[in-house]
Amino acid sequence: MTSPADPPNGAGASGPGLKLLAVTACPTGIAHTYMAAEKLAQSAEALGHRMKVETQGSIGAENVLSDNDVREADGVIIASDKDVDRSRFIGKRVLVVGVAEGIHHPERLIEQVREAPVYRGDGGGRGGGGGRSAERGTASAAPGGGKGRGVTYKALMNGVSYMIPFVVVGGLLIAVSLALGGDTTSKGIVIPDDSFWKTVNDIGTIGFQLMIPALSGYIAYAIADRPALVPGMVGGWIAAHGELYDSEAGAGFIGAIVTGFLAGYLVLWIKRIRVPKFVQPIMPIIVIPIVATSVLGLFFIHVLGKPISWVFEHLTDWLGGLTGTSAALLGIILGLMIAFDMGGPVNKTAFLFGAGLVSKNPEVMGACAAAIPVPPLGQGLATLLRRRMFDDQERETGLAALFMGFFGITEGAIPFAAARPARVIPANMVGGAVAGAIAGVASVEDNVPHGGPIVAVLGAVGGVPMFLVAVVVGTAVTALVTLALMSVGGGPAAAEADTASAAPPAAPPAASPAAP
Repeated sequence: MTSPADPPNGAGASGPGLKLLAVTACPTGIAHTYMAAEKLAQSAEALGHRMKVETQGSIGAENVLSDNDVREADGVIIASDKDVDRSRFIGKRVLVVGVAEGIHHPERLIEQVREAPVYRGDGGGRGGGGGRSAERGTASAAPGGGKGRGVTYKALMNGVSYMIPFVVVGGLLIAVSLALGGDTTSKGIVIPDDSFWKTVNDIGTIGFQLMIPALSGYIAYAIADRPALVPGMVGGWIAAHGELYDSEAGAGFIGAIVTGFLAGYLVLWIKRIRVPKFVQPIMPIIVIPIVATSVLGLFFIHVLGKPISWVFEHLTDWLGGLTGTSAALLGIILGLMIAFDMGGPVNKTAFLFGAGLVSKNPEVMGACAAAIPVPPLGQGLATLLRRRMFDDQERETGLAALFMGFFGITEGAIPFAAARPARVIPANMVGGAVAGAIAGVASVEDNVPHGGPIVAVLGAVGGVPMFLVAVVVGTAVTALVTLALMSVGGGPAAAEADTASAAPPAAPPAASPAAP
């Protein structure tokens, strides 16, 4: 009987006629996914082989491999920068590489898959106790630079990929509703409760509220599969809602990244615990999610939450002590804080500080208002200036970020900051500091607790020309610093290095699955 991994009669290692399969995927699921699929299929045909390619793009899996396809296959190439379920390929030769290898070296991959080791599914497949981490290392990675990205990068980009639609949909709905239905008041740009646009704004707000849990949940999912999804999402929700741990501001997207990795590796650790056989079937659907969610939630609320609340309280007191000092210095500090975590405790401290002084000292809110739009406008401008340094989805997100920035929605830059924090966050802070300093020196006033060019358009800003100068200069600085840091770090590929040291180390493969 022929081994399922061996080539059929007449198709040996040196002969044509192999039946090959491939799966291509990238974090954004737009360009590279389909480019790799096309190159692999064309090369296989040119070499006399038959190949079926499944693409796992942004609209879902297409040209899905059937059981018959897998049964008859002589080898499988997985060209992906995110996790792909390999449990269906047990008993087949499996070669795992990054998606770029599928684009640049398809012929080499087709040659290498003939000698790839047979995938045994050691540690279990998707849905089993071993999870994704257990699958890593059981299939061959191509030599010569063909190895896929690390666990940390794949998990982070998986979260960012799922978060982006929430950011774009929520942000654009809020922006449109503010533009068409908002009025400036002492409380900011307010939409009347009985207005149609208030409903649109509420829908957009829901999208924004879900983006943080989505980021956290799908980071956890990429690490430990479905049992980690609920702990990750609940952890992200807790991170975003500071009232759960007595803080006026949540931990924002940085907190979501922390909870995502904590949830993923906590679930992997629980999976390694040996349990009686009769308990194994309910481990992934009941025991693991409940235990992991409870432990993570309690840990964040009672351990991590207290420092966040402390930071918010003491930053507020510290800023209060700076009132009356140099306008440029105060503007720089507020700009740095606004641009740091984009909705997190540091950002919220600066914003609420400025909002609280609107009636007495509107110059403080003027500095905040100038810095607020700089991160999304700067990142959006960067995608226009050097388009080749960003992938298709980032370029589309950049356009949405420009729109959100105009309306003072700082969170439009979060996808960029989450993907490459070591480059984007410093660039945002430098631009925010420049904008805040210019607005502070020019004594720009903002009479409503809101930011972005929209407040100038609606007549809430005193000193509009210098306000716009501050925004434009800050935006340009952020864009140029972002591009410079990306160039030094090697462009998009540098995102992995940004996050490798910030995330927990990869857990070892599960030695004993908790579920079959």
